[in-house]
Amino acid sequence: MNKISRESDTAIIKTTAQIMISSGPAEGTSIPLHSGQITTIGRATTNRLVIPDEICSRNHCEVFFDSGIWKLRDLGSRNGTRVNGEPISGDIQLTEGREFQIGNTTIVFSLNLKSKTTVAPKHRPSTDYDPSEDTIAKGGTDTVRTAQPASLEGRSAADTHPEIVHLCDRNPFLSEPNQQIQRGRAGHEAQRLVQLGLKMGEETDVRSLSEIVLDGLFNVTSADIGAVLLFNDPNAKNLNNRNLDLVAFKSLDSSRQFERVSDYVTSIALESRAAVVAHDIKTDGQFSASDSLKEMRAESIICAPIRTSDRLLGMIQLYSTNPDNRLKADDAEFTLAVADQLAVTLENLKERSRLAAGLARVEGENKTLREQLLIETELVGDSDSIRRLRERILRIAPTGATVLIRGESGVGKELVARAIHQHSNRADGPFVTMNCAALSESLLESELFGHEKGSFTGAVTRKIGKFEQAHTGTIFLDEVGEMSPAIQAKFLRVLEGHPYERVGGGAEVRVDVRVVAATNRDLENSVDQGRFRKDLYFRLQVMELVVEPLRDRRTDIAILAKHFMQRFSKKCGRSVTTILPSAMSTLVNYGWPGNVRELQNTIERAVILCAGDTLAPADIQLSALGRSDTPSSSSSANSGYRAVPIELIEQEHILATLEWTKWNKSQAAHILEIERSTLDRKLKKYEVERPAPNR
Repeated sequence: MNKISRESDTAIIKTTAQIMISSGPAEGTSIPLHSGQITTIGRATTNRLVIPDEICSRNHCEVFFDSGIWKLRDLGSRNGTRVNGEPISGDIQLTEGREFQIGNTTIVFSLNLKSKTTVAPKHRPSTDYDPSEDTIAKGGTDTVRTAQPASLEGRSAADTHPEIVHLCDRNPFLSEPNQQIQRGRAGHEAQRLVQLGLKMGEETDVRSLSEIVLDGLFNVTSADIGAVLLFNDPNAKNLNNRNLDLVAFKSLDSSRQFERVSDYVTSIALESRAAVVAHDIKTDGQFSASDSLKEMRAESIICAPIRTSDRLLGMIQLYSTNPDNRLKADDAEFTLAVADQLAVTLENLKERSRLAAGLARVEGENKTLREQLLIETELVGDSDSIRRLRERILRIAPTGATVLIRGESGVGKELVARAIHQHSNRADGPFVTMNCAALSESLLESELFGHEKGSFTGAVTRKIGKFEQAHTGTIFLDEVGEMSPAIQAKFLRVLEGHPYERVGGGAEVRVDVRVVAATNRDLENSVDQGRFRKDLYFRLQVMELVVEPLRDRRTDIAILAKHFMQRFSKKCGRSVTTILPSAMSTLVNYGWPGNVRELQNTIERAVILCAGDTLAPADIQLSALGRSDTPSSSSSANSGYRAVPIELIEQEHILATLEWTKWNKSQAAHILEIERSTLDRKLKKYEVERPAPNR
C-alpha cells in the first residue's frame, strides 16, 4: 500500500530509481521509486504498479528502500515472485538492471536516474480538495485514491491527524464480468459477501441485521473492534459524526466499551462518500484528551459510509489494535461492499416496515368495515334509533364493561348482545345464552353455576354451569329480572369477581366472563318493591342500551320485511321476490305487539303460504292483538296523516264492515251501499276469504 509521508510543513520525496515492465500485459509501463515510500505491485487497482494478469495476486510484492539498499519482498502471493526463474523468500536486494518475474510479466530495476528532490504539499485542511494532488491508480473501471482526500473546514494547520493510507469510493464487487476476480482471496471474499447478503436478507430487525454485518466483517478482515452507526434522520442537512447513533457494537475483548474514534477520519469518509483506511490512529488529537480512547489502543481504522445513490444512511467503523495486523486496502474494499449491501437491506427494511404499517392500517379499516357490516346485517334498519344503537355498540363492545339491555319482548335484545360479543376482545371466546325465566330457582342455579355428582336426585354426573362454559367469553342472561333473591346474591358475587361453588360442591370456581343482561321488566319498580337487589341493579347498570319497540320505528318495518322475505325464500326454496304496496301498508300500519320476532314469524308464514312470487294482503295474517294499535282504529285521530292508497283504505273498511257483521255479506253490502256482486268481486280482487270458524 502507498504511504504518504508527512513532515511538519513539507514532505521531502527523493526519486532515485525506477522499475519498468519489459515484457507482459503492461509492457513499457514504468514508475519512479521514492526512498520514503513503499511501492506495491499487484493486480488490485490499489497498487502503485498495477499488472492486469490473472496469474498475479491482488497484492503480489513490494519494493522499498531500507538502510541504503533497495529491496524486493514477496507478499505471500499465490504463484510467487521469481528472480532468475527461482521463487524468492525473504528480502532480495535489487541492483542495477536486475530483473524479476511475476507470472508472464518481467520487471527491470534501474538506478539510472538523476537524484531529484520535489516538494509535495502537505494536506491543507482549510482548503478545498484538489484531485490533482492525488496519485491516481486506475485499473479496469474502478478509480481508487491513494492520497489525502477532501478537506475539513475549520481545522487549523496545527491539528494532528491519523495517516490516511487508502481511500476507495467504488465497490470492486460490482465491476464488469471481465474485471471480476474469481480466484484467491477475492474469490473467497466474494463467496463470503454472498453468504452474508443471504443472512442479511433474512433479518427484519435493524439491530440484529447490524450485528450480523459486524460478525461477517470480523470473519474476513483483521478488525477486532467494530460498530454500526446510523443517522437518526438521513434526510437532515449538515450530517456529521455527532448525528450518528450507535446501533450495534462488537469487540473481541468484552471489557471494551464503544468510543467514537477520530472525528477526522469519519468526516473524510462522510464528505467523500468513500471507505477510508487510516493508520497511526494514536496521532489523532482526540486520544490526548481521552483515557478511554488510549485504553482502546487502536492502530488502524476503516470508516465506510452506508450509502445509497442520493443520501447517506450511516457508517461502519472497524478498528484493529494489532500493530502487526493492520487493516488494509482489501479490508476497506470488502467493508465498502458490505456497507453498500447493508444500505440496500436497510432501505428494503424501511419499505417493508412502511408496507406492513399500511397493511395493518388497511386490515384495521377492513376489520372495522366488516364489524359495521356485521352489525348492519344483524341489526337491520335505517331509523335514527337503530343507527344510534349501532354506534353505541361499537363504542361499548371493546371496553369489557357489563351491559344491561332493556326493551320489550321480541325487539332483538339477544341480537344486540351477540353484536357486543362479536365486536369485543372476547370474540374468539364462547357466547353462552341463558333465559332466567325459563327454569325454576333450583334448576336455574344448577344451570348457571353447575352441580356436583350426587348433589340432588338425578345429579348422576358433575355438570359444568353456564358461567364456566362462558370462561374467557360472554354470557347473555335474558330476563334477568326473573331471578330469585337467592340466585341474585350468588350472581352478584360472580359479577364482583369472587369465586363461587357448584351446587353440592365445596371447591372454589373462578371464571373470567363478561356479563350482558337483558330485561323487559321495570327493574326500578322491582327494586322499590324489594323483588330485585339494589346492589345488583347498580352492578348491572354499568352500561345501558335501550332497544325501541318496532311500532316506534315504523320506517324499519319495510326494510325488515324485505330482509325476512329474502331470508325465508332462500330457506324454504321459494322464489318470492316482491311485496305488494297494499301488503306493505298492512304491515306498516299494524301495531306489532310482538315486535321484530312477530314480524319475522309473519313474513315466514306469508312466504310459505304465498302461491306466486309476490306477497299480497291475503298472504299477511296478523293477530288481533295488534289491531287496536293500528292508525286506522280509534287512535288514528291522533296519528296524523297517513300516506296510503285509497284502495287500501277501501279494503280496510270493507274487511272491518265484514268483521262487524260477522261476515254477513248481504248486510255488509247494504251498509256499504254496494251490490252484493260488487262486494264479492272486490273480495276476490283482494284475495280475501271468510276465516274458518274456531272449533
